[in-house]
Amino acid sequence: MRTVAIIFGGRSTEHDVSIITAIASVIKPLELAKQYKVEAVYIAKDGSWYWDDKLKDIQLYQSGEIDEFMRRAAKVHLLFDNGLTLVKSSQFAGRKMYKKIDIVFPAMHGTHGEDGELMGLLEMANVPYVGCDFRASTVAMDKVLAKQVTQASGIKSPSYIWFRSDQLSKPNEPLNRIKDLKYPLFVKPAHLGSSIGISRVEKESELMNALEVAVHYDDKVIIEEAVPNLIEVTLPIMGNDELRPALLEHPLTKPKDFFDFDTKYIGGGKKGGSKGKKGAQGYSEIPAKLPKELYDKAEKTALDVYRALGCSGIARVDLLIDNKAGEVYFNEVNPLPGGLYAHNWRKAGVSNVDLVTKLVTLAEQKWQAKQKLTTSFSTSYLKQF
Repeated sequence: MRTVAIIFGGRSTEHDVSIITAIASVIKPLELAKQYKVEAVYIAKDGSWYWDDKLKDIQLYQSGEIDEFMRRAAKVHLLFDNGLTLVKSSQFAGRKMYKKIDIVFPAMHGTHGEDGELMGLLEMANVPYVGCDFRASTVAMDKVLAKQVTQASGIKSPSYIWFRSDQLSKPNEPLNRIKDLKYPLFVKPAHLGSSIGISRVEKESELMNALEVAVHYDDKVIIEEAVPNLIEVTLPIMGNDELRPALLEHPLTKPKDFFDFDTKYIGGGKKGGSKGKKGAQGYSEIPAKLPKELYDKAEKTALDVYRALGCSGIARVDLLIDNKAGEVYFNEVNPLPGGLYAHNWRKAGVSNVDLVTKLVTLAEQKWQAKQKLTTSFSTSYLKQF
């Protein structure tokens, strides 16, 4: 039986979201599949690694007992020796426990995980892993780079500018640079997910405060125009070479609201969703009720984005639609959708168990294809010295 390690947590503002994704959407369905030995690997907020079956229990985190667990538990080390092996000290002095990992299922959102850093580590270990590779993850998690790459492929985005946080030392600079943009505007940290640090700005007097919020979380900021007559939609996509879209989903927010962290995760979508329902299922329309021509155009745009960024395994593409003009704009890509967007895949006929097992299979296929590439080159260069 192959061993799959689910890595989650991390030094990220999306730490808690990662825990829910890992336990509810990955670990439980993988264990129900009864095809794998599932190992939970938790990265604490200080960057320490832990490996234990107790980490599969959500009550450990909800109760706060995780702090006591970490005080007592041995930290985990990684061994790169023809693959990836977890190593930790046992309760017996001088003895260590080893676990060779066959496949990794990253469930880390945001910084130091979803942004490609963890994937680079796994590439060095030469172990199969689920989802986008480090190149696609790095570009996808940078809202500016993602727009630049997709625009080069002919995919539209709202008008925007970007700048570094150190440029805020001269407040007139960002104000002067946005003179050609039309209010309302959205100010966003360039690298974060879950809509953290995003502000809607209606007038110039609100801009500097929004910028200060954004640079609190990131050293790169993007400012973009709001799309008029807005319909916001999102599309989960699965696949490496052959792509399978789920269903176009329309978050049921009010025009004055936007899809922020609270709307996504807190209170069951209370900004416009169904009372008493939690998660995206409580405030989304699946499939989105759009004219067929517009639905097909949005789906094609999302698939084009996925390919342009080199995504693989799974990702979610967010789009903005001007309903009156019939224009579809690329917003951003999430290379690790929260909860894998399993609620959407279920509507599309893919169960939680089928989803995670398919993703593991795609990871193995991607890794096997990469093994065929030549990664060394013989030269006489060293003999010259």
